[in-house]
Amino acid sequence: MDFRQLTYFLAIVDHGGFNRAAAALYVSQPSLSQSIQALERDLGSCLFHRMGRRVVLTEAGTALVPRAREALHALELARAGVDAVRELRGGRLEIAAMASPTIDPLSTMVRRFAERFPAVSLGLRVALTREDVIEMVRTGRCELGLLTTSSPLPSRDVVPHHVGDDKLVLVTPMDGPFPRGRAVRAEQLEGHRLIVGQRGTGIRTYVDDLKAQGVDVRIAVETEHRMAFLPLVLGGVGLAVVTESWADLSVRAGALVLDLEPAVVQSNVLVSRKAQPTPAARAFLEIAVPRRS
Repeated sequence: MDFRQLTYFLAIVDHGGFNRAAAALYVSQPSLSQSIQALERDLGSCLFHRMGRRVVLTEAGTALVPRAREALHALELARAGVDAVRELRGGRLEIAAMASPTIDPLSTMVRRFAERFPAVSLGLRVALTREDVIEMVRTGRCELGLLTTSSPLPSRDVVPHHVGDDKLVLVTPMDGPFPRGRAVRAEQLEGHRLIVGQRGTGIRTYVDDLKAQGVDVRIAVETEHRMAFLPLVLGGVGLAVVTESWADLSVRAGALVLDLEPAVVQSNVLVSRKAQPTPAARAFLEIAVPRRS
C-alpha cells in the first residue's frame, strides 16, 4: 500500500467512478484500475462492487475511507512541516557550547539568528570540554557546536569554522594583589591561589602549563561552573584566568580585569557535521561565520 494508491482510491469514492476519477487525476483509466487492483491484492479484500460504469463501496472499502483520509492528511501535515523547516518557518536547531564562549560570541550569534528567523527554536546544550562538543556534533546529538581551543581540531570528525579569537585575562578583586592597568607576568602568579576549570579546557591548560614551567600556583577551587568564578573571586577565595569575553561582566560585577603577559590567545571555533547541514544549521553558519573578502 502506498499513498498514490490511497489517493486514487479516494478519488474514485469522491468522483463516483473510475472514469471521472481518472479524468480528475489526469491519469489513464487502465492505470487507475491497475493501481486499485494492486491495492486490493495487498489488502486481500475487494474495495468496490463494479456495476457497469458505476461503483459501490464494499464493506472493506467503506472501512478504508476514513483511514485513507487520515493517512493522506498526515502526509500533508508532514509535507507542510518539512516545507516550514526548509523555509525556516519552524523547526529546531540544537547547538552544543563550552562555557567560555557562551557570553560572546555565542550570544551575539543567537541574537542575530533569532532576529532573522524568529520561528526557529534554538536548543543550547552544555559541553564541558572541546572533546565533548566534537562528540555531540559527530554523533548527531547537536548539529552545531561552539568551542574554544589553542590547538588544531581533528578535522576527520567535524568541519571547523573559525569565528574569532579570545585572549585570556586575569580577574582579581578590586583590592587584589596587582595594580590596575598593568599586565601581570606569568611568574608573578607564583604562590597565588587560582580558581580553575576542569581538565580539557583552555583555561585549565594555561594553569597546568604554568605549573609545568615551574610557576608554583595553587589551585584553590576546580569547578565546571563558570558562573561560580566571579562570586569566588569577589569573595576572596582566589584569582581566576578567564577568556576576555567575560571581562565586561566581571568589571560590572566589581572585579578588576588585567592582561596577562605574555598574551595567550585562543580560537573560537564553530563546528558542524560532515553531513549536509539542515537549512537551519546552514543559515546559522552563514550568520555566524565571517565571510572572506
